[in-house]
Amino acid sequence: MFGIIILIVIGILIAMAIGIYNTLVKMRMRVDEAWSDIDVQLKRRYDLIPNLVETVKGYAKHESETLENVMAARSKATAINIDANSATAENMAALATAQQGLSGALGKLFAVAENYPDLKANQNFLQLQNDLTDTEDKIQASRRFYNGTVRDYNTKVETVPSNIIASIFNFTKREFFEIEDEAERKNVKVTF
Repeated sequence: MFGIIILIVIGILIAMAIGIYNTLVKMRMRVDEAWSDIDVQLKRRYDLIPNLVETVKGYAKHESETLENVMAARSKATAINIDANSATAENMAALATAQQGLSGALGKLFAVAENYPDLKANQNFLQLQNDLTDTEDKIQASRRFYNGTVRDYNTKVETVPSNIIASIFNFTKREFFEIEDEAERKNVKVTF
């Protein structure tokens, strides 16, 4: 009789461990998916920038320094390849800094566009501006979603009893996508 009770308790504990393990795997997959959403939006942003630069180039030939700065910032941002598994604090800070540099360069590009009324009326430029604004909104939403899934995952990894299973199977905390510098937390203001 006592042996049966012990077997039942062991069975319950094994079932709980399997349930916790499966929950941790699902949550890790959600974090990876959320990171992928950020990655997709950043790629879309990177793809829009050359078209925007080319459009401005046609109108603002003597603004080459600004255009070069935008492309240099884009290159710097695209050079940082991070996936959800390699999202260390240093990698995330480097990515956030590169993204902020790109946003600042784009802000300067849009400021240059203010001096060219024909450019501001160009349909291609207006469409690119709208696409970029939409992409920036999606990046912001993707960051919030990613940070929310990281919060839930990290909570699960650190709370009892799931922290026991997490440590046994090497489930580690993930880093949030945060901007360290307070000045960098501000959105780029684009006005036309």
